[in-house]
Amino acid sequence: MYGWERLVLLKHLLDQRLSKSAIARQLGVSRRSVHHWIATGQLERDLSGSGPRVRAGRPTRLAPYHAIITTRLATYPALSAVRLFEEIRAAGYPGGITQLRDYVAAVRPRPEPEPVIRFETPPGHQAQVDFAECRFPWGKRFALLVVLGYSRLLWLRFYSRQTMATVIEGLEAAFTYFGGVPHELLFDQMKSVILEDRRPTGGKLLENAEFLRFAAHWGFRIRACRPYRAQTKGKVERPISYVRGNLLYGRAFLGDADLDAQTAHWLEHTANPRIHGTTGRVPRESFEEEERATLRPLAPRPYRALLPLPPSRALSAALASRTRPLLTVERRSLGAYAALAEAGV
Repeated sequence: MYGWERLVLLKHLLDQRLSKSAIARQLGVSRRSVHHWIATGQLERDLSGSGPRVRAGRPTRLAPYHAIITTRLATYPALSAVRLFEEIRAAGYPGGITQLRDYVAAVRPRPEPEPVIRFETPPGHQAQVDFAECRFPWGKRFALLVVLGYSRLLWLRFYSRQTMATVIEGLEAAFTYFGGVPHELLFDQMKSVILEDRRPTGGKLLENAEFLRFAAHWGFRIRACRPYRAQTKGKVERPISYVRGNLLYGRAFLGDADLDAQTAHWLEHTANPRIHGTTGRVPRESFEEEERATLRPLAPRPYRALLPLPPSRALSAALASRTRPLLTVERRSLGAYAALAEAGV
């Protein structure tokens, strides 16, 4: 058997009136092979088809039961292969479950994915907030991201914990970075913000009371994604992948201080001056031209919690940096204390 493609090329070269020697060099074969193909009538076959003929496979033992399987799956798309195996075995199927699994995987009806409708917000209206867990040689850190919905201007900082103190400290830093406050913030089901979401059963969204006071202090509304619908928060979900791939991947960091410094440089020189893939605009330019002026003004002072909050990263770092205790305790044996008592000390 000679390759179908080679015979087609041979016929083409003969039509070009090339010599047998030139054709042999083009095909990488001997002149004798070219003469043999011509002499044995290889070129008289119909070579005008789309390719060589493929012999149809033999019917499998499962083939007579295809109609039963597809009918059952059309009515009950989630029916398992094990259940279908029991049913067709009762109908006389003599084979095993492996080829049934393969066939079911190929023909099982798949529901159309629920479309995610992109919605755009006017300038200054919304920012989206989320955490992303990241691991470094010195420990686990959580990236807190805040993205303005209109311009896609990004703020980012890494923290050691996902506490309410972290969220409050981070949002105040983000507001300072933006020079103003969006009218509303959209969160995933963040535990430090949302206590319970009863909307799926007709109830209400229950926010943390301390965070509600924080929101009132800065003048923004709290919004939360519906449970299991975090894809509606794509303006911050996609930057998480961007942070992992562009900021973190392939870079070395010496510790938290170096991580903070490289993150700030990356925001100013890479993330916010780039052309955004969705909007086609530079986030920094779009923000300065159209969004900055629409933000609410900054609060005159930082928020003061009514209840004590766990220490923020800054305070935790300050406490961890202490290398000696505040008090020095001298340890003595019980015998030494007895001698002191006898001496009247």
